Amino acid sequence: MNVPSLFHFTFLLRGVQAPSWRPWILRKQPFSLPRVPLLQAAGKNNSSNLLGLTEAELEEQFVRGDGPGGQATNKTNNCVVLKHVPSGIVVKCHQTRSVEKNRKIAREILQEKVDLFYKGEDSDVFKEQKASQKKKQEKKRRAKENLERKKHFKEMQQLDKK
Repeated sequence: MNVPSLFHFTFLLRGVQAPSWRPWILRKQPFSLPRVPLLQAAGKNNSSNLLGLTEAELEEQFVRGDGPGGQATNKTNNCVVLKHVPSGIVVKCHQTRSVEKNRKIAREILQEKVDLFYKGEDSDVFKEQKASQKKKQEKKRRAKENLERKKHFKEMQQLDKK
């Protein structure tokens, strides 16, 4: 039994889904994390506050995706290009091999972008981005303070040894 099928077999026994890196091992593609809609990533899958999209406002195309994947990527038109005509916002989604999943993800991303475009700072997406930026800056500041404390402590230890 080779290594990839061993991974697959063990995950079937556990009854959990195979991890996202399994296709990466089997296809030998560079590992990259897919872009997920911001509110979905935050666990707030609440699209009731977002502006609604109607199918009449959208132009949808299916094109060949780009990037690694060889023949599987070069021959299939499973990349979705979605355009919101009134605002001119264009979203391109090629995260999965399934056209239906790509359509759904593209619509979620487009809905967030259109909401951000029209509502601006009042948008939930904007507030979520600001909160994550603030959290990241705070984490960076704490790490910098901790590093300064460590340097100061080492300097004090060296002075005590002399």
